Amino acid sequence: MAVVKVIELLAESEQSWEDAARQAVAEATKSVRGISSVYISEFQATVENDKVKNFRINAKISFVLERS
Repeated sequence: MAVVKVIELLAESEQSWEDAARQAVAEATKSVRGISSVYISEFQATVENDKVKNFRINAKISFVLERS
C-alpha cells in the first residue's frame, strides 16, 4: 500500500500560470522525490499600469512516501 503526502506551495511567474506551476514543481523536486501530481487550487494575478504583471498559483503537490 502506498501512502501519498501533499504539500502546498505558492508560486509566481511573470510569464503565465503554467510557468508558475512548472516553477513550483521544479522547486519541490529540490527536496522531494517521487512527485506524482500537482493540483492547482487557486489562480491569482497582480495588475500594474492596467496590465497583468505576475501570475500566481496555489499548488498542491503529491508524492509517494518512501518506506525504509
